[in-house]
Amino acid sequence: MNKLFYILFLFPVLSLGQIEPVVQDSTAVEYYIIDGDSVAVPVIQLREVYLMGKHRFASKEERVRYLILKRKTLKVYPYAKLAAERLTELNARLATLEEKSERRQYTKIIQRYVEEEFTAELKKLTRTEGQILVKLMHRQTGMTTFELIKDLRSGWKAFWMNNTAKLFDISLKKEFDPTNVAEDFMIEDILLRAFQDGRLHRQNPAFPIDYYAIKDKWAAKSDN
Repeated sequence: MNKLFYILFLFPVLSLGQIEPVVQDSTAVEYYIIDGDSVAVPVIQLREVYLMGKHRFASKEERVRYLILKRKTLKVYPYAKLAAERLTELNARLATLEEKSERRQYTKIIQRYVEEEFTAELKKLTRTEGQILVKLMHRQTGMTTFELIKDLRSGWKAFWMNNTAKLFDISLKKEFDPTNVAEDFMIEDILLRAFQDGRLHRQNPAFPIDYYAIKDKWAAKSDN
């Protein structure tokens, strides 16, 4: 099974003598003993890398569906990422405010900022793009869009917004579940590949996702 690796790059060692690692606590630098001489070896910890492999599609139609999903995911992910960033900023700021009036006022400022900056763009989304965005909001914040609205606005507002969304076949209560929903796994796959290609800025999910375990599960299902 593929695993997630941290890769260490070491200076080349040309000697064929015995190599024995030693760490000197006084300098916190890793050394190697090579033929009796200690040589300092800098260690560089790189970002985590996923070994993805090439896609194998069962049919042309399956490949087309994946490419359509990829285009839509890449389009809406930045909105979900921004929502998570704004929520983090909001919670950090609210933690410093003691008065309810100050907390309420600051929450409204964040609401207006996000709504005024992105409402026009969000209205351009198709139904499927809107549902993907709802799922990614859950991936990035750990809360459904319904819960976010309920916390930032009110339960009544969330109720009516959810009912309105249902008219367009969009559920604001939808969660991101790549373990049990095939489309969600494909979305996760698309995101990880886009992160590594530099097409999207990486933002970790709000909850653990074991990509390889899920990948093995879906591969086993397709083999049956």
